[in-house]
Amino acid sequence: MAVVSDSMIEKLASARRSLKSSLEKSRVLGLALEKSGPRLEEINQRLPSLEAAVRPIRAQKEALVAVGGHINRAVSPAAAVLNVFDAVHGLEKSLLSDPRNDLPGYLSVLKRLEEALKFLGDNCGLAIQWLEDIVEYLEDNLVADERYLSNLKKSLKNLRELQNDEERVCLDGGLLEAALDKLECEFRLLLTENSVPLPMSSPSSLGEQPCIAPSPLPVMVIQKLQAIIGRLTANKRLEKCISIYVEVRSSNVRASLQALDLDYLEISISEFNDVQSIEGYIAQWGKHLEFAVKHLFEAEYKLCNDVFERIGLDVWMGCFAKIAAQAGILAFLQFGKTVTESKKDPIKLLKLLDIFASLNKLRLDFNRLFGGGACIEIQNLTRDLIKSIIEGASEIFWELLFQVELQRQTAPPSDGSVPRLVSFLTDYCNRLLGDNYKPILTQVLVIHRNWKHEKFQERLLVDAILNIIKAIEKNLETWSKGYEDATLANLFLMNNHWHLHKHLKGTKLGDLLGDSWLKEHDQSKDYYAAIFLKDSWGKLPSLLSREGLMLFSGGRATARDLVKKRLKSFNEAFDDMYKKQSNWVVSERDLRDKTCQLIVQAVVPVYRSYMQNYGPLVEQDPSASKYAKYTVQTLENMLASLFQPKPAKYVSFKGRQPSGKFSNGFT
Repeated sequence: MAVVSDSMIEKLASARRSLKSSLEKSRVLGLALEKSGPRLEEINQRLPSLEAAVRPIRAQKEALVAVGGHINRAVSPAAAVLNVFDAVHGLEKSLLSDPRNDLPGYLSVLKRLEEALKFLGDNCGLAIQWLEDIVEYLEDNLVADERYLSNLKKSLKNLRELQNDEERVCLDGGLLEAALDKLECEFRLLLTENSVPLPMSSPSSLGEQPCIAPSPLPVMVIQKLQAIIGRLTANKRLEKCISIYVEVRSSNVRASLQALDLDYLEISISEFNDVQSIEGYIAQWGKHLEFAVKHLFEAEYKLCNDVFERIGLDVWMGCFAKIAAQAGILAFLQFGKTVTESKKDPIKLLKLLDIFASLNKLRLDFNRLFGGGACIEIQNLTRDLIKSIIEGASEIFWELLFQVELQRQTAPPSDGSVPRLVSFLTDYCNRLLGDNYKPILTQVLVIHRNWKHEKFQERLLVDAILNIIKAIEKNLETWSKGYEDATLANLFLMNNHWHLHKHLKGTKLGDLLGDSWLKEHDQSKDYYAAIFLKDSWGKLPSLLSREGLMLFSGGRATARDLVKKRLKSFNEAFDDMYKKQSNWVVSERDLRDKTCQLIVQAVVPVYRSYMQNYGPLVEQDPSASKYAKYTVQTLENMLASLFQPKPAKYVSFKGRQPSGKFSNGFT
């Protein structure tokens, strides 16, 4: 093995030191490079902006000179818009407070907001246009970096879309909508706090003079409402404002009507059989309708005018029409229509005339309050109701005669009393001719004739009623012939002739018929009374004959037998007649008392004298009670109690019904 020389060892050591030094330098360089990496990345990221900053240096001199003016023109409108936008947000605190604290101040601030938003709305587009122009200039003249310009374009595009779609919301962040919502709440609150139902001390006295306290809104409240309406209208919220007003005020009217207990207005045609079952409601209906129209709807009409007069006639009339409909006027009219659709009978004629009179009394009020185009539904329902009333009343009136003639086919009362038809119609016809109904009935018939292009003369009404009375007389004559017992027929005629005389004398119908007609019925009453007495009770005294009792030859026993025989015949005849006639009726008390008195005078004195003279002959007989059956006082009491009326029962017209439409119920 060769020996390593010292020189070689030295060289190896030197190489080792050189390698070690190189490794150390490499390590330091690696660390330096590692630390320089982020800085190089940062420099790399900044290069585009540096390049963009350096680019204008490379642009043409003319472009660089002009760019300043373009930038100033674009920035100035944008700066103005930003200043106003900042001012809008400065109003936020005031507009989010309660308007009640200072309504005029609140409205003033709100108006400033509207003006600011109008400025922004008018100028945002202009500012965007200027910015778009400068971007276009920079792009055309290569004054700015493309990437920078791309970002600008994207931002401007977003602004343009927002400005077109949701301009105000984006401009004020919803502040205007929030302020308008607060105003609506304040509008409702003002109305609610100041809408008080009309109090009534006595709802039953409505037909006389309603005791109510008028409740208009205070002037200050109306002024506040008008101010709020102005701002809401300017911001396209008038319909919501009207909706709130109608809701609150119609609710107030309904509350005022609650004290009247108007549940009957909801009654349907299937819930009652005839007009009589709701006759009381019909009377209330007229009073309630008058109260509602003259006090409630009149007040609402004026209030709508006061509150919305600045908006226009169509607006406040439409508002009133909605209140009237929602508050219940339609229910009033529908109730009247339901009555017209019920079964036809004579009482219904009077009720239809009552309804017509109520509507006619309010005709001028209806025309004034509900005459506008907005109230067309109320007008149509009112016209339909009046048409149904006039047609229904005319039909019932002209068919009355036919209905009376139909009753001729029926049997007469079994007790000889006045038929319900007769008593009803004498009073009914007098009512039709009275001051309450004749003018209304005449007006209804005139209108109905005019619709048919026919003339109406008042004599037609009078003649129609006189013909009804003549038909009644003919009915009486026919009915009297229907009795098998002629005595009962005479009692029946006596009853009815007196009823006609008594109940028509001194009346308008009696005046039309004349004194001679009345006198004739009075005389007929006396005539049939005399025949009745002669053919019935007048025969009894002859049964107590004295013949053979003064000149008997057979002694006391023979006289006693003859008295017994005659008393027996008298008792049998009396019992038979009393039993039969105890079921007969004389309707009029004065005639009944007089008839009983005549019977007593015809029978009792003869019986008293006979018993005084011949009663002792049988009173001591073991069977005395069989012959001396009645004392004079008992006999007189029995006769005086005859012909008492029985409890009244419902009696209806029966017979064929014309066209199947006319109910024969005369009650």
